[in-house]
Amino acid sequence: MTDTTVRPAGTAADTATTAIGPGAPVLAFDVGGTTIKAAYVDADGVPGTILRTPSPAFGPSSAVAVVDAVAELAGRLTPPGAAPRALGLTLPGIVDDETGFATYSENLGWRDVDFAALCRSRLALPVAIGHDVRSGGTAEMELGAGRGHRTAVVVVLGTGVSAAVFVDGRPVVARGYAGEIGHAVVIPRGEACVCGNQGCLEAVSSAAAVARRYSRMSGREVAGAREVVEAMAAGDTIAAAVWDTAVEGLALGLSHVASLIQPEVIVLGGGLAEAGDHLFGPLRARLASLLTYVPVPPLVKARAGENAGLLGSALLARRALDRTDDRSTDDRGTHHR
Repeated sequence: MTDTTVRPAGTAADTATTAIGPGAPVLAFDVGGTTIKAAYVDADGVPGTILRTPSPAFGPSSAVAVVDAVAELAGRLTPPGAAPRALGLTLPGIVDDETGFATYSENLGWRDVDFAALCRSRLALPVAIGHDVRSGGTAEMELGAGRGHRTAVVVVLGTGVSAAVFVDGRPVVARGYAGEIGHAVVIPRGEACVCGNQGCLEAVSSAAAVARRYSRMSGREVAGAREVVEAMAAGDTIAAAVWDTAVEGLALGLSHVASLIQPEVIVLGGGLAEAGDHLFGPLRARLASLLTYVPVPPLVKARAGENAGLLGSALLARRALDRTDDRSTDDRGTHHR
C-alpha cells in the first residue's frame, strides 16, 4: 500500500478521538469516498495512531481492494503483543448493517457485494459492517449530542444529505435504505438532483447545493457554503435568498421526520452545521411554524467530531463481539443440559 499518512490520536486535527470506554480491544475502519481511516482501539477504549490511506479507484473491483487494504492495515495497526478481538468496518453507500450486504456505492462503484462473506474469506477476526452515517450516528448517540436519548435522528449536511434514525435505542436499517432523507422531494419540480429527480432535499439544502446555487445566481464562483454564509452576513441579498431556500427545504424535510417518529432530539452535523446560529436560529423558527400538532424536537449540533465514523466502527465491533460471546455461552449451556 502506498501514500499512507499517520497522525497520532489527540492532535488538534484529531480532536474527535474520544475514548469509547472500557471493553475488548478492536480495530476500527472508516472507508470514505477518498480516504480510508483506521485505528486500533485498546481495552480502555482509547484510539491509538490513526492511519489514513487513499480509497481504491472507482469500479467493481473496489470492494476487494477495500478488504485487501483493511487486511494490510490491520497488521500494521496492531501493537506488538496486542490481540484485537474484532474489527469494525464502516462503508459508504447503501449498506445493510445487519447482513453486511452492500447494494451500491456511488463514490467507489461497487454493486451488490456481500462484504460479510468477503471479509470472512480474507480476515481472521469477527467483522461488524456498518453504514457511514449510521456508524457516525452511533458515536453521536453513545458519546456525543445524542447521549441520553433513545429516539433520535442524526442528519449529516455535507456534499449530500443523509440521516441515521434511532428508535428505542436501536438504529433503523431497513435493508440499508433507512435515512436516505436526502432524496425526499421538498420542492416539487425544483433543482435537479444527481439521483434524476427534482427538488430533493440534497439538491436544495446540502452544503454543496448552497455553494452551487449561489455561484450560479451571483456569477461569482465560491468554494463552499461557508463563503455563502459570510456573504449573507455582509448583506449579500443573493446569498440570503439561497440560504433561505436551503433552510426552508431542510425545515420541510425535518418536519416530516418529526411528525413520523417524534424524535427526542435532532442532531445536525456536516459542513452546513458549522454555520451555527445562522442555521439553527432560522431553522428552529421555521420548523416550529410547520409543526402545529406535534412537539418541536430540539435541534443540536453534532459533537462526536470528524472521526465519528471511526468511533462508531469500534462500537459496532464490540457489539458484534458481545453477540458472538452471548451465542457461544448459549451454545455451551445447551450442550451441557
